[in-house]
Amino acid sequence: MAVFKDFEKLDIRVGTVVSANRFEKAKKPAYQLKIDFGEEIGIKKSSAQITECYSTEELAGKQILAVVNFPPRQIADFMSEVLVLGTYSKQGVVLITPDIKVQNGDKLG
Repeated sequence: MAVFKDFEKLDIRVGTVVSANRFEKAKKPAYQLKIDFGEEIGIKKSSAQITECYSTEELAGKQILAVVNFPPRQIADFMSEVLVLGTYSKQGVVLITPDIKVQNGDKLG
């Protein structure tokens, strides 16, 4: 069983999607995202399997939550630097988002 100290190790931050492109080399349908996490963290890249619920056009400007302190992960020829958070729902992966606009880099606490 996980304890609260385990949760405290995760650095979960709000970021705004700067760009989203189809990730043609991924084994499963995915997008390559560039996400702005503010001055402290900057812009990070992520591969996200969210193609069933989102188009690349609607992702630009969308605020999301992501784990920013996992080690980078190589996916095909792309280095994914953060883990975008979502729920595995009947219609596909649904992103976790703030319900009002907040500052990039705000920390989930």
